[in-house]
Amino acid sequence: MFLSLTLFSLNRKKMSLKSERRGIHVDQSELLCKKGCGYYGNPAWQGFCSKCWREEYHKARQKQIQEDWELAERLQREEEEAYASSQSTQGAQSLTFSKFEEKKTNEKTRKVTTVKKFFTASSRTGAKKAEIQEAKAPSPSINRQASIETDRVSKEFIEFLKTYHKPGQDIYKQCKLFLDAMNHKRELSIEEQSECAQDFYQNVAEKLQTRWKVPPEKVEKAMDQIEKYIMTRQYKYVFCPETTDDEKKDLAVQKRIRALHWVTPQMLCVPVNEEIPEVSDMVVKAITDIIEMDSKRVPRDKLACITKCSKHIFNAIKITKNEPASADDFLPTLIYIVLKGNPPRLQSNIQYITRFCNPSRLMTGEDGYYFTNLCCAVAFIEKLDAQSLNLSQEDFDRFMTGQTSPKKQESDSFSPDVCLGVKQMYKNLDLLSQLNERQERIVSEAKKLEKDLIDWTDGITKEVQDIVEKYPLEIKPKNQALAAIDSENVENDKLPPPLQPQVYAG
Repeated sequence: MFLSLTLFSLNRKKMSLKSERRGIHVDQSELLCKKGCGYYGNPAWQGFCSKCWREEYHKARQKQIQEDWELAERLQREEEEAYASSQSTQGAQSLTFSKFEEKKTNEKTRKVTTVKKFFTASSRTGAKKAEIQEAKAPSPSINRQASIETDRVSKEFIEFLKTYHKPGQDIYKQCKLFLDAMNHKRELSIEEQSECAQDFYQNVAEKLQTRWKVPPEKVEKAMDQIEKYIMTRQYKYVFCPETTDDEKKDLAVQKRIRALHWVTPQMLCVPVNEEIPEVSDMVVKAITDIIEMDSKRVPRDKLACITKCSKHIFNAIKITKNEPASADDFLPTLIYIVLKGNPPRLQSNIQYITRFCNPSRLMTGEDGYYFTNLCCAVAFIEKLDAQSLNLSQEDFDRFMTGQTSPKKQESDSFSPDVCLGVKQMYKNLDLLSQLNERQERIVSEAKKLEKDLIDWTDGITKEVQDIVEKYPLEIKPKNQALAAIDSENVENDKLPPPLQPQVYAG
């Protein structure tokens, strides 16, 4: 990524222990186009601004088109030469040439098709793609809401163009032609559709200035309305399209932010004191604005949410420090806001703005500056490690796995001005952390007990088996029943003699 940020450069902070900590710092020159034109760059444009990126893109595309045309012409010449030489062949050679000719024709057709795709788009719609779009179609209520919004924007656009008289009619015709053309280019890649939109913006802006002699301030307003009208209608087709990996990136960023829920303002050296009610309100408003960005359909409106969020951040820093905020204060605070808010579909929104926003807004002005900083913040979050948070690798791993929480270590040092609610919140966090540790110990001991019981059962079973094998059970035959004493069984000589009466002298 073009933003080779010096995110981990040394930034001296006066701490209570007078220690030296690493801060998040970015040189403002690194936010600009790497070609040196003075406009803001963008990661999606490989570090170039919109203008320079389009120039580089057109050069690369023209070079590829020229190479493909030369290849197609060479294949055609080879085919013609092969056909001419085949006139003198006979018999079996005709069969060989037919195969050669078929092979060359197929190769030529493939290459020519590759060339043509740069100029025209196929209007065919595959059945499989139609099924996928039908399966992912929104509910009727959402469709009705989108239709109502589209009608409202169309009426506002027409009313706005009435103030331009004759140029307004031409602008409306140009927009309708562009929308019709985009409807026939659904099979183009999202980058090619973005290129078409950027070309349209540039052409209309030039016509407003040169042909229709519209003042510069009215040109900007007209371009904002044109973008709003066009992108409201194109939103459902070009936002997070299924042909890209935008959704996959969204899930990865959300998962990453959830894993970093434990990061505190002190770790990022954020100069914001949320214990001040005004500052806390500003932080809440900043988080609300960055989350609200996903609900907007127009790139300019999404940019406006980023700008409002950034202004709330600057106000929060100013109230905390009693002095204007610097760029080195803004970026870490923006990172903290993104971590705390975890905006939905963050990458998709960034890509959508990059692809379809009026390029002049991203190249200059406060919108472009704040948007570039947001890209920096996302890049920092994706690569955040122990060193960037001034932590040991061991502590970082423990926090990431949820074994402990850094808030427990900070809850003992409260200033006298801290309100009871904040103290109680940190105590509750400590209690939850302790309960979590106790639960983990109980689960661990329960698993150990279960293992001991299984081992004990296996041991007893083995001992019983060993005893049975050592002393096997022997079943002896049943003995015959002994005859009764008073029976007449004279054959049994084992009986004792009968009792004889005894006479005793009296």
